[in-house]
Amino acid sequence: MRRTTTAAAVATLLAATALGLAPHQAQAAPAATVAAAADASSQIRFHDIPGSGGVTLKGNVFTPAGASSGRTYPLIVLPTSWGLPQIEYIAQAKKLADSGYVVVSYTSRGFWLSGGSIEVAGPPDIADVSAVIDWALANSPADADRIGLGGVSYAAGITLLASAHDPRIKAVVAMSGWADLIDSIYSGRTQHLQAAAMLGAAGYLTGRPGPELKTLLGNFFGSRLDQEQQMIEWGKKRSTSEQVDRINANGAAIMLGNAWGDTIFPPNQYAKFYERLTGPKRLEFRPGDHATAEGSGLLGLPNDTWTNAHRWFDRYLKDERNGIDTEAPVQIKSRSDDGYEGYADWKSVGSGGTERLALSDSEHLFAHVDSGANGGILLLSSALDQFAKAPPIVSVPLLPRAFAAVWQSQRYDGARRVRGTVELHTTVTPTKGDGTFVAYLYDVGPLGIGKLVSNAPYTFHGKSPGRAFGVDLELFSTAYDVPAGHRLALVIDTVDPLYIEHNPLGAQLTFSSPHTDPSYVSVPLREQ
Repeated sequence: MRRTTTAAAVATLLAATALGLAPHQAQAAPAATVAAAADASSQIRFHDIPGSGGVTLKGNVFTPAGASSGRTYPLIVLPTSWGLPQIEYIAQAKKLADSGYVVVSYTSRGFWLSGGSIEVAGPPDIADVSAVIDWALANSPADADRIGLGGVSYAAGITLLASAHDPRIKAVVAMSGWADLIDSIYSGRTQHLQAAAMLGAAGYLTGRPGPELKTLLGNFFGSRLDQEQQMIEWGKKRSTSEQVDRINANGAAIMLGNAWGDTIFPPNQYAKFYERLTGPKRLEFRPGDHATAEGSGLLGLPNDTWTNAHRWFDRYLKDERNGIDTEAPVQIKSRSDDGYEGYADWKSVGSGGTERLALSDSEHLFAHVDSGANGGILLLSSALDQFAKAPPIVSVPLLPRAFAAVWQSQRYDGARRVRGTVELHTTVTPTKGDGTFVAYLYDVGPLGIGKLVSNAPYTFHGKSPGRAFGVDLELFSTAYDVPAGHRLALVIDTVDPLYIEHNPLGAQLTFSSPHTDPSYVSVPLREQ
């Protein structure tokens, strides 16, 4: 085989993706680049792997150097992320093989040169994982008693679901994935426009969406409320949160990793799922957006997420006493500094108690106009926060009060370390039966510049105009330090480019705080 560097192989992958190459255009790239990426320390081979239902999956296999007949090695299976071909994990697969694993990576069905259509982690995708395991056990020196799964994004969702169905799986590392698909792209009963549009476009560009997915996307973007329940049921079948009892019964060791600013799969749903797991488990949250926390590791660069992924597999597939199971199982990194904080469980993250900010003043706003407050741009804004500590900002004093409701705390004498999930409770009176609003929490400095701490959308349908109703809304979980001398501000408006809004023309919203049911924002804090 011709040889090249791992970085060159991955650079080819990224270039093909960036240029928008269709599956048939990229046919020559995997064979030329991935096959060349191995060095003398490990071996790679390309295979057509039989998936479920007669579908052929394009895969590659790394085996440890000098693998001898009669000896077996722990197996790790890595399905690819949404829209990426089989060379996605070449750098990490090689590292794992060099440390003594058989590693099988394959292009998920419906994408690039693998057969079938895109099923969005449906039953055929889950059956594919078991079929690949069967094939690996029959065609490589893989150990049937030491099987692990891993992957990023789409692969994370598939591997978690597979661990509920195949008891042979002993360890899973699910990075930037989902446990609740509906709570990810339809949280607050609101369509996450940019996230769904990006996924849909990438699916059509790099694969073959199946008829079910095509119908779903049409109903989703068309706001077909008559199909809402069908969409929710479709999502539940693809949500590991609905199958957590089966995962617990199978007993696989589960490691979850995500970013605070993930605009496709927000962290809340991962945290809730983690709390329900009863077997060996670990939860890691870091600054960034979707897959940015582990992205550098795909290029073979040093990366905390992948380092811990290797440690997790070593502990639960090789039985190495490397200490990862004795560390605090919840590890988070604040968006404001570079250190890690360890906690016994997710509930302990906000163990310093909550600060309740009263929203006592009534606010009235006109809907259907963007005030300037927003959650940023998909992938870009939270990546800037990760690498430059530059979250979306807004001048709070200049927000037009006809279109934005604003409440502010007093200036703080000391720092406030926000940790966990901020909760909003308020009373809304609409002039129309349908509507959308988005809540934002800002860190406001002395000059009135607000840095986004968190946000979340909320949509309602079928309400009685002029009749008040209560709202409880969880903002997306975060870890953020508010400096001394700053204040917190809650801002509500009705338009955000991240989401589809449902405000009829001329709609107005009033946010009030009845004496019998006061409105407030509950902010969880780290213990001082």
